[in-house]
Amino acid sequence: MLIANLLPLLHRYSLGFDLVAGPDDTVTLTVIPRKAEGKTGPLEPGETRPISITASAAEIDAELVRGDDGALGQLITTRKTLADQIAEQREAAESAKAVSAEAAKAKAAAAPAKTASPPASPPPSPAALPAEAKSNEPASLW
Repeated sequence: MLIANLLPLLHRYSLGFDLVAGPDDTVTLTVIPRKAEGKTGPLEPGETRPISITASAAEIDAELVRGDDGALGQLITTRKTLADQIAEQREAAESAKAVSAEAAKAKAAAAPAKTASPPASPPPSPAALPAEAKSNEPASLW
């Protein structure tokens, strides 16, 4: 029954399990999602991160029976959704980078060669007198 309920998860992942008995009749179940054989495309590291559940055996069974609607199924679905979003963002960033590089190439090719322009007149020195000032009179602030 456990495998039948995990079948929806097994379509995307190969699942590894580790069971460890704990104190007070608790059990720690660690589920390790891995890429299923025959599936194309890499899994994101977040999708393959192990998931640990510590509870009583009955509580773990109750969650696993729920399949995709249980805690484990929801965690894996959320991780997949996040991985899909990350992949989309990476594709968009790569596309934007390529478009930017093409635009820069086109701009560089379209820009005419710079011609030598006459040098600009040098800025006036701070010690130079204003045009209306006379050399024998002090400069006025008004």
